[in-house]
Formats: sequence, structure tokens, C-alpha cells
Amino acid sequence: MKITVVGTGYVGLVTGTCFAETGNDVTCVDIDAAKVNKLSGGQITIYEPGLEKLFERNLKENRLQFTTDLAAGVKDAEVIFLALPTPPGEDGSADLSYILKVAEQLGNIITDYKVIVDKSTVPVGTADKVQATIAQNCKCEFDVVSNPEFLREGVAVDDFMKPDRVVIGTRSERARKVMGELFGPFVRQGNPILFMDEKSAELTKYAANSFLATKISFMNEIAILCEKLGADVDMVRRGVGSDDRIGKRFLFPGIGYGGSCFPKDVQALVKSSEDVGYNFSILNAVMDVNEKQKLFLLPKINAFFNNDLKGKHFALWGLAFKPNTDDIREAPALYIIDALVSAGATITVHDPEAMENVKRLLGDKVSYASHQYDCLDNADALVIATEWSVFRTPDFEKIKSTLNNPLIFDGRNLFDVARMQELGFHYESVGRAAATI
Repeated sequence: MKITVVGTGYVGLVTGTCFAETGNDVTCVDIDAAKVNKLSGGQITIYEPGLEKLFERNLKENRLQFTTDLAAGVKDAEVIFLALPTPPGEDGSADLSYILKVAEQLGNIITDYKVIVDKSTVPVGTADKVQATIAQNCKCEFDVVSNPEFLREGVAVDDFMKPDRVVIGTRSERARKVMGELFGPFVRQGNPILFMDEKSAELTKYAANSFLATKISFMNEIAILCEKLGADVDMVRRGVGSDDRIGKRFLFPGIGYGGSCFPKDVQALVKSSEDVGYNFSILNAVMDVNEKQKLFLLPKINAFFNNDLKGKHFALWGLAFKPNTDDIREAPALYIIDALVSAGATITVHDPEAMENVKRLLGDKVSYASHQYDCLDNADALVIATEWSVFRTPDFEKIKSTLNNPLIFDGRNLFDVARMQELGFHYESVGRAAATI
């Protein structure tokens, strides 16, 4: 099948590459000429485990190509995916200007039947808006379909190639047949393709992400309560997670969620609710808890240093909002950095993948270490903000001998408290007793 993907960001590049991997001819369109030149030359522009190998193979086999010319890019396409940014506005609503601008252009370009797919996460009713925008100038038949993505950064290739479900919103039998044929190779093991109307599909994505965000904020509240009551959040998590009505995932306490989806999607669903006169009080609480949680370690750090961080130097491991990505959008590490610097401290940071993105954002506001242990030189304490695997089993003797103090503030509960006590660290985490010296 001939497919066009408009937008070569995270979702667009994964979508285009994975469709090419199943034998489709894919053209990706982007207005950023520099990015298109890089991609056409074999230089991948995002970090996502497993993607580069597929990207290189399909580029070599000419199943994957890139252009800035929208008209040429969609000319022969049977299906056009819109994988465009929908950044939050000041009021929390999703900005649809990128999508609607392309929809307007498509109305003047397409001359035969196309299935046009909203792949971006968009508010309920967007498919109708895209349909109406294209129809203003279009002289041929077309269908607009909602096909929300459920890609987890760090495992996005597996999520796309082996989805636990595919959600397709369309009331058109013609579009349903095309989309069913396109996604058939991805669900051969029997996972469902769920067909529904466009509005239900649009709401499904927001509902799913908002529910997962709710689980995270709920468990972070439980962690706070554990500290106040003297309970251990690890034990509570295991007890709760073993209930199959609840499940084990998204119950790990920490310093809040970030990234491109949860913050934006929860905010957008709250705004959509407000637009129809409904106060989504649970999600307002979820956002409130998450904002506070990003700075959960700060009172612990301040207490240890008697509320005087001026002149103190910290090592910080982890900048990305989660491991296995270079995405720093709404990353808790950035909030911690800002708070420590504002209090007069200095920081040296290390992350396996996200440092270049942080350099572009923060410049020389912090120092950068190419190795995780180099980060520790002359530091008064180590702060852990992202649970990269490489941080899970470090050389504790090296940490202890390099830091000015054997002091770790762990926002991701990577280490066992009893072991840290035995090793002679002052160790504070989330929802558990502190190890003290």
C-alpha cells in the first residue's frame, strides 16, 4: 500500500518506518528542509531503541523516503497520516493549527479518493473539523479517520509492530476496509482492531493516558502517606499490584510523570470537559499532585542542609523524563535543576541520551559530565531523577569515595534501603524510611 505520513516527529517517524517494515511504500513529508535532508541522508533525528535499524533497512530498500513537497508526497498515496504536533495552549487546550493548515492544503491538492488519518492526539471533534476543512475546496471523495497512537517512548517499535489493540474511528465502510487491510499484518496473533466512531476513538486516547496518569499520581499520594505513617511503599505497591483488577504497572512511586503525552493529554481532557461545562475534579487533582511531586525531593534536601543550599554542589543522574528516550519535555529533572539553582546551588548532570537536548535548553546553567561517575566530582550529594538501567547497579564504593558526603536523594527508588544502610550511605527516596548514618 502507498502511504504518506505528514510530520516526521516522534510519532510520524516511528509510524512511517514501521509501515515500511511491513512492505508498504512510505513517503514522509515535513516542512523542515534540514530535517528532511538529514533523514534522506540516513541520519535518524530521534533516539528510540530499535528504530535506527529499521530506518536504515527501509531507506536502503527505497520503501521509505522523505520530502518537503506535500503535493508530490500525497499524489499517489492511498492513506495519508497526519502526525503533526498539537502543543498545549495557555488555557490547556490542544493547538490544532498545524493539523488544520495541512487539512486546508490537502483540500486543494487531492484529486482522487484518500483515507486521511488523524494520528496525532487530538480533542474530541477534531475529525469533524478536519473533514469540514478539507471539504471546503476538495472536489473528490475522501474519508477522515481517527487512529490514535499508543506508543510508549523507549518501546515504541514493539508497541507499533505488536500492538495490544488498534483503535480506528470511522463510520465509513470504505475507510474501514482500507484500515483493516493496512493494520492486518500487525495483529496476526489475534489482538483486536477496535472499530468505533471517530469521537469515541479520539476520547479513548485521552481516557487511556489520563487513567494511567491517575494511577501514577494516586501511588505518589500513597507514598507520601507511607512516609507519614511509617509504612513501606514498596510493600504496599506489591500488595495492591497483585490484585488483577488493578495490575502491577504504573504503580511505582517517584517524582512525577512527564513527557509529550501525559501532561498534555490530561490538561487537554480537562479543558475539553470545561468547554462542555463539566468539572473533571479527579484529573484536576491528578495534575495538582504531579506538579507538587516533581519537587518532592527538595524538602528532604533542604532539611539535610539546614535550608542553606548556597554554595552546595550536586550531581544529578538522569535528565530525560523516563529511561530509553532523549525526550525532556516536562521532565522532573528540569524542575529539580531550576529549584536547586534558584537556591544558590551548582549542578553537574549526566544522562545517557538527553544531554544535548538539555544543553540546547539550559546552556551553561549546569555543567555536563560525559560519564556518570565524572558527575560526582566535588559534589555534596547525588540526586537521581531518571531510572536508567545503567544507574541501577552502580559502583557504590566509587560513589562513596568520590562524593564529599555519602549522600543520595533518589527520586526513583532504585536501591534497597537496608543495603544502603549497610553500605554507609545517607539515602532518602520516595515513600520509604531513610537510611541514615
